[in-house]
Amino acid sequence: MQVWLYSLVSVIIVSLISLIGVFTLSLKKEVLYKILLFLVSFAVGGLFGDAFIHLLPEAFKELGTNLTTSLYIIAGILIFFVLEKFIRWHHCHAPSHEQKWKPVVALNLIGDGVHNFIDGLIIGATYTVSIPLGITTTLAVVLHEIPQEIGDFGVLVHGGLSIKKALIFNFLSAVTSILGAIISLVIGPHVQGYTTALVPITAGGFIYIAGSDLIPELHEGCEVKVSSAFWQFVWLVLGVLIMASLLFIEK
Repeated sequence: MQVWLYSLVSVIIVSLISLIGVFTLSLKKEVLYKILLFLVSFAVGGLFGDAFIHLLPEAFKELGTNLTTSLYIIAGILIFFVLEKFIRWHHCHAPSHEQKWKPVVALNLIGDGVHNFIDGLIIGATYTVSIPLGITTTLAVVLHEIPQEIGDFGVLVHGGLSIKKALIFNFLSAVTSILGAIISLVIGPHVQGYTTALVPITAGGFIYIAGSDLIPELHEGCEVKVSSAFWQFVWLVLGVLIMASLLFIEK
């Protein structure tokens, strides 16, 4: 019962993050962009921290340091690669006409819904392993969801939706994480090796998101100020340190 409570509260919090766009309305575009880069840096640190400090040690403890564990990690990287490639391919082949925003908005919502569903599966699975591991994974998901949801909100508004509709649809695509968590909690205990396999797969997915999606965002642009690069590094390290500090929860 405690696992269910923690899991559902966690995915509800993750879903509510989709409404964060409302807090960016009063910010100027330049200010929002600067803040977003620091949030991305923080998310990178959080994802790497959770993968290397929490998930991988747990995977090696459960499965051992063998080929199977390595293959699960690679599988996580490949799954997220295929998912992103599929979404980008459909985005690039969207029909071009006066209302081009329609497929862009739809694909954004579908892609975000699938991504949040996977997040729910991951959160539910890690809570069935241990509550402290579930908490650290939820925090890592929250850290990368904040900049992502701000970006998704911007895409929906730019695509032609009103602010109200953008918030509503973005929230609806986020609640799929609740369904993912419920499925994980229902089938996890009855499928042998489900949670032990999903932990290293999750680690691979987090490494992929941080390394291929978020870090390139920090390297965009030809004019890079030393001060900006320094603070990006500081926020990245801060994300790692926060995940490391959560080890005390497990003791």
